Amino acid sequence: MSFRRGVVRQSKFRHVFAQAWKAEHCLDDVRVSRVTWDGPLCAANPKFIAVVIEAGGGGAFLVLPLAKSGRVDQNTPTVCGHAAPVLDVQWCPHDDNVIASASEDCTVKIWQIPDGGLTSPMSEAVVTLEGHSKRVGILAWHPSALNILLTAGCDNVLCVWDVGTGELVYQLSDAHPDLIYSVSWNREGSVLCTTCKDKALRVIDPRRGTVLKVREKAHEGTRPMRAVFLADGKILTTGFSRMSERQLALWDTRDLSEPMVTQEIDTSNGVLLPFYDPDTNMVYLCGKGDCTIRYFEVTDESPYVHFLSLYSSKEPQRGAGFLSKRGVDVNKCEIARFYKLHERKVEPISMTVPRKSDLFQGDLYPDTVGLEPALQAEDWIAGQDAPPTLVSLSGGYTAPPSKCGTLRGRPKLLSQTNTSPTSTTAPANPMAGEMESEGLGHGQGRRDVDGGIARVKKEEDQLSDILTEIRALRALVLAQGHRIDVLERQLARIEDGEV
Repeated sequence: MSFRRGVVRQSKFRHVFAQAWKAEHCLDDVRVSRVTWDGPLCAANPKFIAVVIEAGGGGAFLVLPLAKSGRVDQNTPTVCGHAAPVLDVQWCPHDDNVIASASEDCTVKIWQIPDGGLTSPMSEAVVTLEGHSKRVGILAWHPSALNILLTAGCDNVLCVWDVGTGELVYQLSDAHPDLIYSVSWNREGSVLCTTCKDKALRVIDPRRGTVLKVREKAHEGTRPMRAVFLADGKILTTGFSRMSERQLALWDTRDLSEPMVTQEIDTSNGVLLPFYDPDTNMVYLCGKGDCTIRYFEVTDESPYVHFLSLYSSKEPQRGAGFLSKRGVDVNKCEIARFYKLHERKVEPISMTVPRKSDLFQGDLYPDTVGLEPALQAEDWIAGQDAPPTLVSLSGGYTAPPSKCGTLRGRPKLLSQTNTSPTSTTAPANPMAGEMESEGLGHGQGRRDVDGGIARVKKEEDQLSDILTEIRALRALVLAQGHRIDVLERQLARIEDGEV
């Protein structure tokens, strides 16, 4: 007698379960921002967690050490340099102390957070990027090139910056006819995918300034879409059907005519934010206002996107931060961690694979993306591409100290940051010795030294102002040159009778 058994798909992530941390390990009394923007409003790395908060008279976000728990005092120092609400924050993938923030004041600012966190409010950014004419709500660091940052604003313009110098290196102003919803780099950072209010999914080469692929009406619904590049080059999108049902779809970039698979999820109104883990090839979906986090595994076997499970709670989420793989606890088989934003609380949620052994589980933790960049900014601008540099998590990961000098956008600040006490006192001693040997009085020598220091400081200030003005003029020239090219093409079409 034979029995036909149901075939169960084999996967080591079938039994992943989510568990919220106990109340004493949460962050309480955090005034999470009420801004009407469909973004995560939170970012985390192995050192810090950043949360966009309510602030009167401008925009601010909170930066706390990752190990911090309990009540957050209202007098805790914040990063408060924006003149309008902050819409997005993203940590630099190559320096755990550098964070970018985008705001309704049309600027993007780069901040250097000291080890241990803030001891006083920070209002002076290391670099300020000004190139958008409307509010900026999307940030995307390059995955493998140092200091390359992409920004997108409500002016429908994509800007690529070298934040090390503060220069605008590429600007795409005619690729999108309407509001940009999301941006995602591919694994090597050679191309990016975007979603737009016109319902189109685009694959763009930012260095050539060309749209390589377009899929019109990737999702039929009018609500916002999101897209993320997967490690193998495919694209996963979330959106809405014509009947306002939430969907996810998987696309092969070689042929965007039809999706590889489309799945209906539910009929909620919240925009689904996809968080992708390239090490496990898992995608986590959480929506603003939802009480659940769904997670899927993407494979090469049909139906390609496999539902694993969901985490459900009673409280809706205002946003969520996704911790980079370097920050998870490998001793507890934790493969991912979210920081769920409540109205006045931040709650960590761990995704864990149950294992009985206490040994390092190498199959759960392949080499992951490390801090070391594979390329310098000038190499990527010159046309080079490279996958991210990988590190092993065997034995756990220890975050290195801050790397001063990563950013070169403010020469005055960095000269102060990189100057050690020995280097400031060493030149003074020979000068004092020469003055004494020449018979000069102590008071006169001291005045000469003070005067020399004052002159040097004044010259540094003047040089910094000149460099800032040069960068602003260069960005203006690039923008005007691009605008002239667009107008010339439009004029040519009019003369040819195409319009």
